[in-house]
Amino acid sequence: MFVFKAAVVGAGTMGGEIAQTIANADIPVVLKDVDEKFVALGLEKARSLWQSRVDAGKLEPAELERRLGLISGTTTYDGFSDVDFVIEAVPERMAIKQAVFSELDEVTPGHAILASNTSSLSVTEMGEATSRPDMVLGFHFFYPASVMRLVEVIEGEETSPETMQAAVNFAAAIRKTAIRCAEAPGFVVNRILNSAVSELWRVQEEAGTPVPELDKIVQESKAAPMGPFFLADLLGLDTVLHVAEYLEEAYGDRFFVHQQMRELVAAGDLGAKTGKGFYEHGH
Repeated sequence: MFVFKAAVVGAGTMGGEIAQTIANADIPVVLKDVDEKFVALGLEKARSLWQSRVDAGKLEPAELERRLGLISGTTTYDGFSDVDFVIEAVPERMAIKQAVFSELDEVTPGHAILASNTSSLSVTEMGEATSRPDMVLGFHFFYPASVMRLVEVIEGEETSPETMQAAVNFAAAIRKTAIRCAEAPGFVVNRILNSAVSELWRVQEEAGTPVPELDKIVQESKAAPMGPFFLADLLGLDTVLHVAEYLEEAYGDRFFVHQQMRELVAAGDLGAKTGKGFYEHGH
């Protein structure tokens, strides 16, 4: 199946980048959120990614406007009646995702593939909210989606081989490298990443090492491009905490959850998107 038109539901941290990635491959895409201000933020994120190329002399301003014109922002499901591939990128809460999938099942054509950008939750459970579980799968981008080449394509219990192959083909069309995954908590990348990061969280909490110091050690050792606490701030502490707690529940205490992260999330300090987390972030 060729994707002539796509849609992204959720214009938050990832949604704008995902929409930009799709439009960058010359595929029209609808970007939906519940509030116009979030849609505007998603569109602005897409514009800024192309603007940086204009500033570097690698893209003409007219081409920026043409590509941005491929993204249609909306707060309704108008424009979903002829989409071929939908990516849900709403908060990591199963109840929210199932509600969205139920709505998508009603407003999209029967041939449309319904995908979730979930980083850890059950694709099978999302499919149960639809009449087409064979056409539901995970399609997990990594932050920043405009740069990171990898996409996890996750097979639910009911996902058909044809749906999986169509998703792998779509990943190639938007210049991403697909890795096929069976459904398991954390899938492949987050299970590996969190097993390492949770040990750094454990060391910091038990030893009392200052967060900036530990991040600096990790970065300067070239073990990772940035430290785990700064990365968590960028990703959103609420999302990171939810995944960490989910993996702890699934695999036991070998996955450690940082207590200060719990306290920051409870206080509404979610990292870069709120201006404060483990670090202060200017807006």
